[in-house]
Amino acid sequence: MPSLLRAALSVVPFPRPSTLPEDTLTATVTVDPEHLARYQRVCGFRLSDRLPVTYPHVLGFGLQLDLMTRRDFPFPVVGGVHVANRIEQHRQLTASDVLELSVHAQDLREHPRGRQYDVITTAAVGGAVVWRDVSTYLRKGPSQTPTAERPAREPAPATPPHATWRVPTSTGTAYAEASGDHNPIHTSWVGARLFGFPKPIAHGMWSKARCLAALEGRLPDAYTVDVSFKLPILLPATVGFTYTGRDLTLRDARTAKPHLAGTITA
Repeated sequence: MPSLLRAALSVVPFPRPSTLPEDTLTATVTVDPEHLARYQRVCGFRLSDRLPVTYPHVLGFGLQLDLMTRRDFPFPVVGGVHVANRIEQHRQLTASDVLELSVHAQDLREHPRGRQYDVITTAAVGGAVVWRDVSTYLRKGPSQTPTAERPAREPAPATPPHATWRVPTSTGTAYAEASGDHNPIHTSWVGARLFGFPKPIAHGMWSKARCLAALEGRLPDAYTVDVSFKLPILLPATVGFTYTGRDLTLRDARTAKPHLAGTITA
């Protein structure tokens, strides 16, 4: 819990640098079969020793949090918005792999709504990189970049979704326990309201994992999956999943507003 306590304390004002830290945090991890099974259940994957492509992200979450809660990080971790995630998997990983994880931050840049930066997590086996994750965060605030015109609203899809899922309120807490991400916007009505949400919202990485679980057995061992997180999923919810062979979307089942959009490339 020390990192979570530092996350809460990061909102306390103190002088911060204007640049991202340059160092890289590392750890060597082995897979706990019980933890893997818990993650697979909450995200909808089959129970197997094959690691879901999103699973190393949660193994590296502690390092990510350690990095973003440091005093030399330019922003408090509380209030950062996870807007996109890209994962490149070079081969299928299994529970027997010993993963050498590394995490660093890069590319602090202007955005019309504030500033963005990337947190990069890589996993190597025997010194060879086998997996790479790029999480893009937005820190809302003043920006020197002109505000872009709001894009036209996407038309509702002409065909019904390939699958419809009921997402209970308990998903927020269940995924928090499996991932280590206990951000109160996902687990607490009070915490969600403090940050402007009427109800707890689903974790973005849960929604990505749930979509990929629906495609289990249909994807190659090596591929890239790149998604943008759109509107939050207010819990409980009913969502519709669509996959066209390259593009995937997750939408509100009633309004068809997008929650997630992405692409998969071999």
